[in-house]
Amino acid sequence: MSVQLLGLDEIHGSLVALDHVKNVSNEEMVRIQLKDGSVRKGRVVAIEGEKAVIQVFEGTDGISLNNTRTQLLGHPMELGLSKEILGRTFNGVGDPIDGLGPVYAEKFEDVNGQPLNPVSRQYPRNYIQTGISSIDGLNTLIRGQKLPIFSGSGLPHDQLAIQIVRQAKLTGKDADNFCIVFGAMGVKNDVADLFRRSFEETGVMDNVVMYVNLSDDPIVERILTPRTSLTAAEYLAYECGMNVLVILTDMTSYCEAVREFSSSNGEIPSRKGYPGYLYSDLACLYERAGIVKGGKGSVTQIPILTMPNDDITHPVPDLTGYITEGQIVLDRDLFMNHINPPIGILSSLSRLMKDGIGEGYTRKDHQDIANQLFACYAKVQDARSLASVIGEEELSPLDQKYMEFGRNFEKYFIGQSFTANRSMNETLNLGWALLSTLPKEALDRLDPALIEANYNPDHAWITIELIVKNEGDR
Repeated sequence: MSVQLLGLDEIHGSLVALDHVKNVSNEEMVRIQLKDGSVRKGRVVAIEGEKAVIQVFEGTDGISLNNTRTQLLGHPMELGLSKEILGRTFNGVGDPIDGLGPVYAEKFEDVNGQPLNPVSRQYPRNYIQTGISSIDGLNTLIRGQKLPIFSGSGLPHDQLAIQIVRQAKLTGKDADNFCIVFGAMGVKNDVADLFRRSFEETGVMDNVVMYVNLSDDPIVERILTPRTSLTAAEYLAYECGMNVLVILTDMTSYCEAVREFSSSNGEIPSRKGYPGYLYSDLACLYERAGIVKGGKGSVTQIPILTMPNDDITHPVPDLTGYITEGQIVLDRDLFMNHINPPIGILSSLSRLMKDGIGEGYTRKDHQDIANQLFACYAKVQDARSLASVIGEEELSPLDQKYMEFGRNFEKYFIGQSFTANRSMNETLNLGWALLSTLPKEALDRLDPALIEANYNPDHAWITIELIVKNEGDR
């Protein structure tokens, strides 16, 4: 039941307060009518006895204490949903901004989501192919996983997000039953246009839903953007039976909006000014991923966040790392050496990778190749540290081989063009070719029978050049 009240008690920033309000609920939506007849939206963000604090979406400019009518709508924010949202672009609160008119809603869902019983979760198994070797080969994305990307200011995380959206696909019998929900928070107009144009030009827009919050949009909309994105993803997954990949960028902008709101609300700050409930707030978003037993769909998350000053101990990446199942870390040194995408292999991890690769999923030798590439690249770093002291010419012949392997590994395996879409077989074959440039005794993580079957130094460079040439021809 909705209740209408006349007048306000306080106005503070984007917040207004009402006193003597009964039967109000937290997160309840509010309709605010100004003296000139214009209408704004708000939601209840705090309740103290009979006093309700309301956050106004469009801000409080022009609002009067005396002549404002406030209607409590009796329900939380709801998002209108149907399969018609595919191919559409909305703002952070779900209003269309693509000029194609409103969506006919088959149902309305609470943007805060429904709690998912942990017992009803199904363990993630199948993988999602991104076409990017450093992810598919060494940090495989598993269906139903939450795998964040840790980036920094100036690093090409936007391009990486576009490449993943353009190339991501499933394998197996349900490969066509796949879509992407893209949520952008606090992005500039030119970045939002880049995303939209890239998806349209590559023909993937029909399978993408975009929720875009611009940098000059209200912070309350920024706080709601990941919630509307995930609500749409849950509908497409659990109601329509689709496998959904959710990409959220930039989670640091979201957390800064939460910090700004917390400060304006007079809450006691915690680390670096963020509220003490930031961990549980992020967990409420990240845990909205997974597979339900007996269901056909799945929700997989790739949240992207920028680390201030490349500090991985900053509260946002630190708390994100506790909640999620690994991370993809972009490396500034690789980027400065023109290696794109600059994914730092040794600092990246996919904790669910081992259960979604191998025979029956990718290829029988996948885990063995990944283990050996990790081990060899770690020895490259040791050789580089020694070379910085004594010079590369003074290294042992094996260490010099590691140095050469490191340069080739970064150039051909980690590095690939923005349009290169490698299959899983191409990625694993490329890994074998690079390992074949090392002496056999260096391959100490591989079974001798596996080495005998795949080690081929005579054809290593032929394989590498063939894969790279095919990428240029596509």
